[in-house]
Amino acid sequence: MFAPGAGRPLGISAGLLVLGALLEGARVLPFSYSLLALLVLGTGFWAFFAQFFRDPERTTGDGIVSPADGVVQAVLAEGDRTRICVFMNVTDVHVNRMPVDGRFTAISDGGSGFLPAYRPDAAHNVARTYQLETSYGAIEVVQITGLVARRLVSFVHSGESLRRGERFGMIVLGSRVDVLLPRDRVTPTVRPGDRVWAGHSTIARERA
Repeated sequence: MFAPGAGRPLGISAGLLVLGALLEGARVLPFSYSLLALLVLGTGFWAFFAQFFRDPERTTGDGIVSPADGVVQAVLAEGDRTRICVFMNVTDVHVNRMPVDGRFTAISDGGSGFLPAYRPDAAHNVARTYQLETSYGAIEVVQITGLVARRLVSFVHSGESLRRGERFGMIVLGSRVDVLLPRDRVTPTVRPGDRVWAGHSTIARERA
């Protein structure tokens, strides 16, 4: 399964590769090592983007789940909230999923710059913030750009409601997703270095 919106670019590029191979095979185009190299290179690029746009089904986890595949970069106390940062590299699935059931009360863009997403000050990069109304109180999910990953994609609009584990967006070519949770309501269950999977891995639970 591929991420929403991936069908057209993957289909067009695959069609061009097949057409080029057929024309060369039928000798409509004269054989050349340059053409062969282009076909091989094009196939490699198609395979890379097919792997990048993959969107496997997931078994939804318990509690508050990770919004992204990757490695937990930080668990930080910020006033009355806890920030959990998940860093995605280029080989991770890039579709982002809901950490909890919730309604989008606002979606906004902000920030400036494109520092490497693994740096602590990357929290100030260009980002898209999703404000959620949930049973835990107000929660924010933030898609953060990086040095290379600069395209943020949203599948939802303000006012919509989604269930935990459902897809709400993606970041093209890696970067980072942060979740800001109310400290008085939830307790983190992960620590830096933990590997997590979007929609499946529990990252926090409600306080007893």
